[in-house]
Amino acid sequence: MAGLSVFEWIVVFAVGAMVVNGIGIWVIYKNRDWAEKSIEHFMCFAAGTLISSALIIGFPQAYANNSQAGFAALVGFLFMFFSNRIIKRKSGLPSLAFGLTALIGIAIHSFVDGIIYTVTFNVSLLIGFVAGTGLVVHEFAEGVITYSVLLKGGINEKKAILFAFLTASLTTPVGAMIAYPIVRQLSTQILGIAMGFVVGVLIFVSAAHLLPEVQEHPKKHSYIAFLSGVALALLLKLFKG
Repeated sequence: MAGLSVFEWIVVFAVGAMVVNGIGIWVIYKNRDWAEKSIEHFMCFAAGTLISSALIIGFPQAYANNSQAGFAALVGFLFMFFSNRIIKRKSGLPSLAFGLTALIGIAIHSFVDGIIYTVTFNVSLLIGFVAGTGLVVHEFAEGVITYSVLLKGGINEKKAILFAFLTASLTTPVGAMIAYPIVRQLSTQILGIAMGFVVGVLIFVSAAHLLPEVQEHPKKHSYIAFLSGVALALLLKLFKG
């Protein structure tokens, strides 16, 4: 993981997320059947990586920086839980649950992903790399979901591609770039709190958003995909020691 600066790693993952999200949009536009058959496997792998990186890498690191990180993680989880409930009621679209309307909701979610990249990489390259990998993988599924929901909302295919890219893809690197100059000024204690909050967010996204979607539409080898995500986090943790 050496060789690149923290900022360069953030750029790599944020732009990578944008590209993977865009690929998801393009793939479902060109081959809807394959995308819809594969989405659960991407979501399972991402869930395994995100929840493992949060628990075995992110939280210990956050607690080492600030002993109140556990409270911050709880706040992050509760924030996502209650905002999720409010958004479902306002938008009428439970599958999105990340904004007041479909487009705004997805944009906020992707923008927060960019902030997560910035916080995690500023805490450590390891947690940034593992959490970033999970987030990038889940971007494919998010691109597919965004495009599908826009079509269901009556938007034509070409406009759906454009709106999906602007709201789900481009907002991630924008969020990372806006957050970077702020996050890099934070003290170790505050960064620990920020990392704790991110841990709560990651646990919610993986356990309450990604996995339930898969359980509703189980596919063959879904559990293998989930355990592969867990294994990736464990291997990287062991590799770095």
